[in-house]
Amino acid sequence: MDEILEILGEVKPGVNFEGETDLVESGILDSMTIIQLVARLTDEFDIEITPLDLVPENFNSVEAIKALVDRLAD
Repeated sequence: MDEILEILGEVKPGVNFEGETDLVESGILDSMTIIQLVARLTDEFDIEITPLDLVPENFNSVEAIKALVDRLAD
């Protein structure tokens, strides 16, 4: 979880991501930020995030992002 928070802080500085549950819907994460995030997650965790995974539910919270990473890492 700490690694994901660190990556989020690098792609979108100045945001307290903990406890947020609507990162996409509130506009905190926009499409360009999500592309940067996907690239970093892919490199950091050696996973493949496909277009089917690019839905708001997978990026609306740190917990959702962690669940996506955990699922794809298995």
